[in-house]
Amino acid sequence: MLSVQVHPSDDKTDLISKGDTGKTEAWVVLEAEPASRVYAGLMSGTAAGDLHALSEHTANKYLASFAPQRGQGILIEAGVVHSLGNGIVVFEVQENSDVTFRLYDWNHIDPKTGHQRALQVDKVLACVDLMQGRVCPIAPVVEAAQPVVRELLFDNPHFRLWRLQGEAPFAVGAVDEPRVLVRLEGVGNLEYDGDDSRWKKAR
Repeated sequence: MLSVQVHPSDDKTDLISKGDTGKTEAWVVLEAEPASRVYAGLMSGTAAGDLHALSEHTANKYLASFAPQRGQGILIEAGVVHSLGNGIVVFEVQENSDVTFRLYDWNHIDPKTGHQRALQVDKVLACVDLMQGRVCPIAPVVEAAQPVVRELLFDNPHFRLWRLQGEAPFAVGAVDEPRVLVRLEGVGNLEYDGDDSRWKKAR
């Protein structure tokens, strides 16, 4: 299980080291088992005191969760309590930051130290959005069907993510805009500046 955690927003400058930023991230579910779980957001009425005393027995009482399905997209905005685990694999895209505050760690023992990892409960409570209710999978927006099915999953100030599926050649580049391509299924080639090379699968 990923620790129950929160990332601060960019405006929480008192919680972020100089030169770093807050963090909004998003997940696309690649694999999920029947026991897999995504925790995202809070149950209605959850207060700061409830989170301060979070435990394995109260996690499901205060943390909103759902059983994920392959292909679903979940946007985890800064300030949202989240966790996931039990046989789930996700593709993650995020704001360029590693600022993370742990609220609860499921009593895990760090193999390097033999002790439980430190929590940052006070920092979590300083940046958590207590009004954020349940976070649900997003509905992709189909932008095109030919020559490739093009779905927009996430579009925010920090990143955009599309899912492309097709068999005919199609363009993926953009002028003056860096893009990262990840192939998850099938086979394909990349053509650029007269060079045609085999595109290897990501995993």
